[in-house]
Amino acid sequence: MHYEIRRILLRNWGCSMHKIALPLVLALLTVSAGHSGEPSVDWAINATAIEACSCPHFCMCYFNSHPAAHHENGKTEHFCKFNNAYKVNRGHYGDVNLAGAKFWLSGDLGEDFSKGQMDWALATFDKETTAEQRQALGDILGHVFPVKWKSFETAVGAIDTWTFDKDHAHATLDGGKKAEIKLTRFQGMTDEPAVLKNVKYWGAPRNDGFVMMPNEIETYKEGNKAYEFKGTNGFMLTFDMTSNDLPISEQVHAK
Repeated sequence: MHYEIRRILLRNWGCSMHKIALPLVLALLTVSAGHSGEPSVDWAINATAIEACSCPHFCMCYFNSHPAAHHENGKTEHFCKFNNAYKVNRGHYGDVNLAGAKFWLSGDLGEDFSKGQMDWALATFDKETTAEQRQALGDILGHVFPVKWKSFETAVGAIDTWTFDKDHAHATLDGGKKAEIKLTRFQGMTDEPAVLKNVKYWGAPRNDGFVMMPNEIETYKEGNKAYEFKGTNGFMLTFDMTSNDLPISEQVHAK
């Protein structure tokens, strides 16, 4: 997903929401309102992504304002259809511990996101997360991914596979019945991972680099927006962000 997307994903949802409890709906509505009113609580997140999309490797969206062109049946379309599976390594939102929480993003950036307008996305929180964790992540992700979507929905599911080693990464949503990502390490000059560094990841101010791992498959299987791609972009990355990284007006200062 993208360089122009420095302001990224969930702050301005512009969307319908479903399959979630009322407290989370209210939290997400707070996010969509642009975090108005009192500043957020103190929070921090360090999370790792297993990520793949329909663009050729490496995804040009990180350097351009539109995705790669796809040629099918005499038509040319620009899109970036993605699956991103995240696991929080460490983090908190006030007193809520976020370590181990998992969430999944599926969607399409659309044909032109130069003005921060994306096409659609579905955020699925792992069923093992608590209501408090989902509410906390709903606020934090508005800062990590602050863009507008034509359609944004949320759900709860089972992220039952989320594993990686030096050579492979694999994640499944509901046993692969809803979505799946499988990556294999790009062979560099040595057997060490090939890592792209000093490139922005959405709104996060820090990351440890994009580990090049093209996908064997990335697929989303739900409804009329289902898609599947093989041999296209994939990588792993760990990002880090805290409430202290926000503009001064949005920060919480200990008293």
